[in-house]
Order: sequence, then structure tokens, then C-alpha cells
Amino acid sequence: MQNLIDAYSWVNISYLLKGLWVTIEVSIIAVILSFVIGSIFGVIRYNNIPVVSKVVGFIIDVIRNLPLLLIIFFTYFGLPNFGIHMSIMTSAVSALTIFESMMIAEIVRAGIVGVPLGQTEGALANGMTRSQAMWHIILPQAYKKMIPPLVSQFISLIKDTSLATIIVLPELMYHAQIIYGQNNNYIIPMFIAVAIMYFIVNYALSLVGRWFDKKLK
Repeated sequence: MQNLIDAYSWVNISYLLKGLWVTIEVSIIAVILSFVIGSIFGVIRYNNIPVVSKVVGFIIDVIRNLPLLLIIFFTYFGLPNFGIHMSIMTSAVSALTIFESMMIAEIVRAGIVGVPLGQTEGALANGMTRSQAMWHIILPQAYKKMIPPLVSQFISLIKDTSLATIIVLPELMYHAQIIYGQNNNYIIPMFIAVAIMYFIVNYALSLVGRWFDKKLK
């Protein structure tokens, strides 16, 4: 019992919270960037633009089938060989953004496919260009259908930040490792604390997603 009390001392909890903040910070930046890039790639792939769509599709397929850990390694250890040097934080955000963007691109493409073709035809018949129809008619409807898979992908992204421990990103899991590295009796308590923190953040995100889903129906 004493080990449990010591493990959950305010010093340790506050240290974990600092790591949690880094996790949230990295996640927010990566979510925003991956959503924007993924949307662009998804639209390009859907529109079948000569050559461009095939190149984008190839990039999406390649990255989606690579381990995220490999991408993290490459951004931090590989890119310096090409003269590109990034901080740990920037490397983690870049790797997560690259990987998640390709996942979201497929979600966006599938969402657009799910919108009835008549919506596009109606917009074109009313004098809209294809770009205007996509922006004002198709995407708003598609995004409504995408909310559940997008939220699931964003939750995966938050959990995937723990992989950045390998490049010593000071996020939640890394801070937990520092704490139980000082005392092996803290291993289980730290795992429990980390699990609770991840659950709170991800469950809160899922609730927000459900609220948006109901609000937009």
C-alpha cells in the first residue's frame, strides 16, 4: 500500500501531467495538419486528375502500409542524412501528420463516394463549377458521414503518440518510464495512471464526436 501511495505522490502525478500536456499538444497539431492534408489528398484521389491522382494514390498506398514507427525513425534519424534537421517535437508531429494524413485521405475519399452522384449533377446543372460543387455541396455532406471514422482515427493518433517515446519525445508514456525507472514497484501504478489518462482524453474526444454527429443530423 505504501508503494502505491508513494507512486501517486503529487510530484509523480504532476510529472505525468506534464507528459500528458505534451501528448495533447502534439496530437492537436497533428490532428489539424493531417485533417487538412488528408482532405486535400482525398479530394485529389477522388477526382481522378490525370497523373496527379495516380501519384497521390500511390503515395497514400505506400505510406498506409508502412509501420508508423518506421516513419518516426526516418523523420528523426533518416532526414538529417538529406540535410533536413528537426527537433524531437517537430519530428514526432511530422511523422504522425504524414501517417495520419494518408489514413484520413482514404476516409475523405470514401465519404465523398458516399454522397449521391445526383448532388454533383444538380450543382453543375445550376451553374456551379466542379470545384464549387465539391466545396459547397459535396464536402459538407461527406464530412457529416465521416465524423465517426474521423474521430476513431484521431483517437488512434493520440494513442500513437506513445510510439514517439523511441525518439525521446517527453510525452506521457516517456514520463511514466522515467518514474518507474527509478523504482520498479511503480511499474503497475504508472501503467494504471497512464491508462486512465489516455482513457479520459480519448473518451472525451469520442463524446465530442458523438455530439457533433447528433448535432449535424
